[in-house]
Amino acid sequence: MILAELSYKTLLNSSSFFMEIIKYFPPILILMGLLDTWIPKEKIQTYLGDRSGVRGAFLAILLGSAAAGPLFAAFPIAKSLSQKGVRTANTVIFLGAWATIKIPMIIMESSFLGIRFALLRLVITIPFIILIGHLVERFNSRDIIS
Repeated sequence: MILAELSYKTLLNSSSFFMEIIKYFPPILILMGLLDTWIPKEKIQTYLGDRSGVRGAFLAILLGSAAAGPLFAAFPIAKSLSQKGVRTANTVIFLGAWATIKIPMIIMESSFLGIRFALLRLVITIPFIILIGHLVERFNSRDIIS
């Protein structure tokens, strides 16, 4: 029976994904707790808030590209940052950098495809991440992310 086989495969895939999430969940919670405790809201607002400008976008890219872990780990952290006053554009830039500009990924990409390709991809990717961040901020209210 095809439906039973499909159901079984779906159950296996779902349980595998659930186990992966459970593996990352405790460190995410610890990181969010440390972020809330160690970094005052005023500092985050100064460096990543509404008046942070280019410096805020650069810092969001740096934080996102230095992070480790799967993309689903970035969303609770981005939510926590947003609640501390990070502007929407910088939150989206952080998520975009986490998804596309990880430092280990750049190193591996350089070794397989060449440094020229990796740098060209970075030069193309970074402006679009920033553009998308600002477009999301312009067309959506803060209530959607917060």
